[in-house]
Amino acid sequence: MKQVVVTWNLAKGSRNLRKLLVTGRMFALLSLGSMIMVIVIGVGAIVQQKAASSPVSSMKGFAANVSGGLFSDMLAMEMPGSGSSERETSISGKQVGAFLVRLLTDINPDDPKSLLAGEYPGLKTEDTVLLRPGSVAEEFVEPGDHGPIGAATQNEDQSGPSSDGSGRPDPGAGEDRSTDDEGSAAPPASPPSTPPADNPAKPDTAAKPTTGKDKVVFIYHSHNRESWFPELKSSAKDPTSSTKNITLLGKRLKLKLEEEGVGATTSSTDYPTAIKKYNWALSYKYSKNTVKEAMASNDRLKFFFDLHRDSLRKKNTTITIEGKSYARVYFVVGQANPNWRKNEKFASSIHDALEKKYPGLSKGILGKTTASGNGEYNQSLAPDSILIEIGGVDNTLEESYRTIDALAKVIADLYWDAEKVSEPVAS
Repeated sequence: MKQVVVTWNLAKGSRNLRKLLVTGRMFALLSLGSMIMVIVIGVGAIVQQKAASSPVSSMKGFAANVSGGLFSDMLAMEMPGSGSSERETSISGKQVGAFLVRLLTDINPDDPKSLLAGEYPGLKTEDTVLLRPGSVAEEFVEPGDHGPIGAATQNEDQSGPSSDGSGRPDPGAGEDRSTDDEGSAAPPASPPSTPPADNPAKPDTAAKPTTGKDKVVFIYHSHNRESWFPELKSSAKDPTSSTKNITLLGKRLKLKLEEEGVGATTSSTDYPTAIKKYNWALSYKYSKNTVKEAMASNDRLKFFFDLHRDSLRKKNTTITIEGKSYARVYFVVGQANPNWRKNEKFASSIHDALEKKYPGLSKGILGKTTASGNGEYNQSLAPDSILIEIGGVDNTLEESYRTIDALAKVIADLYWDAEKVSEPVAS
């Protein structure tokens, strides 16, 4: 009898032990799962905040990932009467399924390469990429690259505007007419007679290093007529001008660099009048010839800047620093250039210097391919070549000048750091 009782107690104890072990294992699994979930969510939040550049994350990206018909039909479901009753609906199971897959996974069912694009750098080349963000936390808004309203597109020959198909401007319309203030194809446009109130008087440069008569910086404008609404007549619908335009910023940058002892030269060629059968879509072909001619005539040129005005509105292009309003800048790197990383390094040096002196003035460095722009931007001609978007259509000339003055200071510092000049050179 005693043996039976002992056996029963042992069996009962074994069951209790098993229950305890099962409960402990379940608790451990739940704890581990919760910990992993917290870590994944935390890492995801950090990554999303620092690199939220996926076009799917915005309505603009949403519209870019669905067909026009599907987008219209989806709007019509919410806004009766907005759709067209004359055409068959564009919504199909296949389209909806493909969109949902791309929305949730960023994998394009129609492009098998996208399965690996997220894991192998360089495969996902169709997207515009924010290579380096600015210090101000904000939603990524891609700068526009839009031609003027009614831009001339008469010449569809991609070889260029000249009759011989060389892509070079016709004789008599070259850059020698518009370089270094010796003349311009466009009517001359001078800065205001007095600089903005916040600009200091011209400093004493007697003790500063100087490049003397050597010009080491070349400034040009592929879209030379880009202007600003506040600087045009109130009736203006197109922010372009043949006189009051982005070339003023080029002249200002030249002036401020030379105050820092860095010799600079500019080109303000008005391509719409200098080029026969001008085609806005060929802007970078025209400006590439400008840069090549400048390099051929001066082997001392080191830095090359293509200055632009962005198409975004004021809330995305303006910042207040110490009570003063500045036009913000974007640095654009063309990733179709095989050596684009050298250009990115150059842009990063300017970006970092601006961040130290004027936090938030730089919006960052943008990488663009031929899928979202020119893709090369003449940057294969020199490693220290960069495109700079300064402000937008709603910025004023005064705001843009403040930014130019800041850029001139950091560019000059970078030049002298690179040259390691210790003694001034007699001019």
